[in-house]
Amino acid sequence: MNDVVTAPGKRPTGGQLALAEALARGDTRPAADITTVPAAVYTAPDHFAREKAALFDRLPQVLMPSALLPEPGMAVPHDLSGRPLLVTRDKAGAVHVFLNVCRHRGTRLVEGTEAECAARLVCPYHAWTYRLDGALLALPRPDSFPGLDKDDYHLVELPSREAGGLIWYAPANGADFGHANTIGDDMDAFGTADHHLFRRKTHSVAGNWKLIMDAFLESYHVTRLHAKTIGPFFKDGVTTGDMIGPHARSAVGRVEEMGGVDLADMAALRRRVTFAYQFLPATVIIPSPDYLNVLTLWPQAVDHTLVEDFMLIPEPPATDKARDHWERSWALLDGGVFASEDFRAAELGQQGLSTGAVPHLTLGTLEGGIARFHETVSEALRAAS
Repeated sequence: MNDVVTAPGKRPTGGQLALAEALARGDTRPAADITTVPAAVYTAPDHFAREKAALFDRLPQVLMPSALLPEPGMAVPHDLSGRPLLVTRDKAGAVHVFLNVCRHRGTRLVEGTEAECAARLVCPYHAWTYRLDGALLALPRPDSFPGLDKDDYHLVELPSREAGGLIWYAPANGADFGHANTIGDDMDAFGTADHHLFRRKTHSVAGNWKLIMDAFLESYHVTRLHAKTIGPFFKDGVTTGDMIGPHARSAVGRVEEMGGVDLADMAALRRRVTFAYQFLPATVIIPSPDYLNVLTLWPQAVDHTLVEDFMLIPEPPATDKARDHWERSWALLDGGVFASEDFRAAELGQQGLSTGAVPHLTLGTLEGGIARFHETVSEALRAAS
């Protein structure tokens, strides 16, 4: 009996199926020519400041998978964006993203970094108490605040959206979440909303955030950088992709043959194609054949990025055999492919580019995804100027 549970049967979306069919036809659509990217976009502090203002202080971005708050009545602080955020799932199951700040004296409302069950939120300083929907519920000695209207003291809420098992937030009002639902359809095809959070880890990478994104935007490196880990599972350079608004979706061919396979069967498809998603500004999702990794990138400086890795599995492991399987999968990607290979390559790239020896990065026909991503970033910078 197989103790390892895989995701229940799903069907790919039209977009996913189109990419898979393109791979089956051999239509990998490489870039037409060599392109370049200026090295300064990875090393110049003033360019980094523009990116922070135009992208990370303005655009919607994935904050975490829904699996971090699987039940109503939960809350988790989150600080990696540079803002003290507090994400809750209220008693009705709705998600909220607040500033983690008590409206009385500005005290941090909830400490720590782990998700916890919480019937209400109580400030540790003066015990002002809030519901999980942000409403001020009560305060000690209300007689000492004559005329105070509790409706004026709800927690400060930021725009957010939950779709397809992902929680998005925007740092400012007026953000357009228009593509979250389309992306949510793709995530639903993987069953993301029903998955269990198996592991979560934050990596500190001494490299520019775009060097990390670049690693997930081309397959030229896969059989080389990952030769001792996942490289043998993939065909060299067999990839295709498209865009969902400003967000990239790609499909990479695995070594299993696609002939005679029902590509509309998601489980069979995932054994032959690995999809990858690169959301603007800085989220990467990798659905392996039986689990998913959600990577959120949080730039701290031009040469320093925090990367939070969430591993989602179809259901909690019920046996030691199942747990061992997922532990080995976690070690393979988080510790091996990501930390020791992709993130390390970004650090080595940062070291080299910082010398000024390379005025621009030269991109071949298998690296067109990087060029498209940088064009998308440039468009966002122009739109914000």
